[in-house]
Amino acid sequence: MRVLGIDPGLTRCGVGVVDGTVGRPLTLVDVNVIRTSPAEPIQQRLVTIERGLDAWLDEFEPDAVAVERVFARSDSSTIMGTAQASGIALVVAARRGLPVALHTPSEVKAAVSGSGRANKAQVGAMVTRILRLDAPPKPADAADALALAITHVWRGGAVARIEEARIIAQARIEAAQKAQRKAAAAAAARSRQ
Repeated sequence: MRVLGIDPGLTRCGVGVVDGTVGRPLTLVDVNVIRTSPAEPIQQRLVTIERGLDAWLDEFEPDAVAVERVFARSDSSTIMGTAQASGIALVVAARRGLPVALHTPSEVKAAVSGSGRANKAQVGAMVTRILRLDAPPKPADAADALALAITHVWRGGAVARIEEARIIAQARIEAAQKAQRKAAAAAAARSRQ
């Protein structure tokens, strides 16, 4: 499975692509940040992020996209920019019909470090270890994007298998119900004869 992790941000939007499956070593494909200038109008900054994400999707063709779920912080200007960048990430993935998963920061921290309260340095160190890198990706937004992709490979695969099993079970239930209705209708038709 190839996953594009996106750590949304208006000034620095982290992007990282990881290949792998549960139970096997993961591989770094690429990592970077999409940067915008605070001097530009907000609409232009969002267009820059959209174009950057589209380019990543074109180049790496991921199977899924993992985006950090936005949560309220004390600085409303920061949360607004993050939410706007997150919305762009969701739209570009949806346009391509890619599955998108939202992971909370504490979920990502717990997945890669074992603690939902890990700091940025601990997350960076664990990303470095998990992907067998020489040094933590810089800036932290890049490491966070990789942590999102790792989390999705590890957790998203299980979620997808559970959803697939649920769909199969539902289809079997519906087929059994249809067969029961058909048998009841046949029995009713025979009794009228």
